[in-house]
Amino acid sequence: HILQRIRDEAHRFAVRYNRKLRTKRTLRSQLGDIPGIGPHRQTVLLRRFGSVKGVKGATKEEIARVPGFSKALASRVLTYLGN
Repeated sequence: HILQRIRDEAHRFAVRYNRKLRTKRTLRSQLGDIPGIGPHRQTVLLRRFGSVKGVKGATKEEIARVPGFSKALASRVLTYLGN
């Protein structure tokens, strides 16, 4: 019985970790496809707005206020994300 619990806990841990990695990759790939947005800018945007959904909900001016982003780049981000 104890071995089953250990197995189940190890499996739960592995599945949760894998989901976290997949989610991170998906978020980064959505932003990474935008010309001019590299890994650093992706991280800055996600930290500032919390998620891709948060970035989509931001205005061009809010994104342009983020260090390293111009109004033109902010506009490109929103256009690419569908806003």
